[in-house]
Amino acid sequence: MSPYANRRTALITQMHAKGGGIAIIPTAPEVMRNRDADYPYRHDSYFYYLSGFTEPEAVIVLIAGETNRSILFCREKNMEREIWDGFRYGPDVARTTFGFDAAYPIDSLDTELPRLMANAPALYYALGSDQKLDAQVQCWLQSVRAQARAGITPPNAAFDVQILIDDMRLKKDAVEIDIMQRSADIAAAAHRRAMRIARPGLREYQLEAEILHEFRNSGSQFPAYGSIVATGANACVLHYRASDAELKDGDLVLIDAGCELDSYASDITRTFPASGKFSGPQKELYEIVLASQYAAIAETKPGKRFMDGHDAAVRVLAQGMLDTGLLDSNKVGTLDDVITNHNYSQFYMHRTGHWLGMDVHDVGDYRDAAPAGADRPWRTLEAGMVLTVEPGIYVRPAEGVPEKYWNIGIRIEDNALITAEGVHILSEQAPKTVADIETLMRH
Repeated sequence: MSPYANRRTALITQMHAKGGGIAIIPTAPEVMRNRDADYPYRHDSYFYYLSGFTEPEAVIVLIAGETNRSILFCREKNMEREIWDGFRYGPDVARTTFGFDAAYPIDSLDTELPRLMANAPALYYALGSDQKLDAQVQCWLQSVRAQARAGITPPNAAFDVQILIDDMRLKKDAVEIDIMQRSADIAAAAHRRAMRIARPGLREYQLEAEILHEFRNSGSQFPAYGSIVATGANACVLHYRASDAELKDGDLVLIDAGCELDSYASDITRTFPASGKFSGPQKELYEIVLASQYAAIAETKPGKRFMDGHDAAVRVLAQGMLDTGLLDSNKVGTLDDVITNHNYSQFYMHRTGHWLGMDVHDVGDYRDAAPAGADRPWRTLEAGMVLTVEPGIYVRPAEGVPEKYWNIGIRIEDNALITAEGVHILSEQAPKTVADIETLMRH
């Protein structure tokens, strides 16, 4: 439990730097799916980052004062409910197991919080993120204010605790990196499985089923997000969800799928031919996307800016669009003109990456701080950060676009860990060169 206790201590230290106070971090609520059935429960990432505790109906309270304290509120032991819903730690066992200074039943929250908030200089919680929490905080504050004649004062300042935690979560420690590597290995195996099994006549949902089987069979608890399995023209829909379209000879298949292992996500995209062999036009565009990804990865290392990889990828993609005739130089001008005027966005309309961690689109500011009134520069990459590198080309039928490229959608996405030496690709076990893909599918 030491990583979680260390993170709580680090957050309390940040609170002291602002004058101290009390922080309140609840976990996610259970959500009804329909009638008498809940969605599978997934804890709140901020809460889990500080606790390692996965039960619903729980709250962390941290106090930065003369005596620092970490307190957990959770469900009491209840043998009858455990028959129906499974094991509960209960406050006493949870306190020792998860390293808290104290633990109370969750039902005592409304009694204990006003007492703990009394005379605290500041309050830290996710401001405005949840109406129920906002209402609870207001009730607790009113209870403290009601004791004014006894000389008790409420917190006189409020801070968004998530902003403090975001920077902590952005740089991963050794434990997190190990989990993320294993998550990427499982997801890479799922992509290899899909390539081996794919053939004309299968349906998108059948490939999705194979991916989910590999995830769960390898120990992943959940998919990290709804898997994209898109064949043919469907690959040109960025957030397409696997449906019942049939894989056809001559079509490409784009799969964007990652798993969640012990609360950490992987996020990998591969594109391959349903028949096992790229056509000439498909290979042309694929090699352009792959070259753009290599260019982006070369710019993904300590000291570089977050957007340097994107800019490098765009330059390669835009040149490829001019070379293939996707963009007509007589109409759009030079490479620099294409980049300046964003003409490339007809075929490439998203950024080349995002932070990755406990959430597939993980927390953390994408820009560094700057003096008031100055433009904030893009974030400087540092060791421990993890981000995706995912350029693509998506060609919808349009006037002036060579017909041989119509309905080709290609994305190649890897998970990149910034190291002190440069970059390590966590997802390198998923084949991505034309030769490696065709060899895997042939065998």
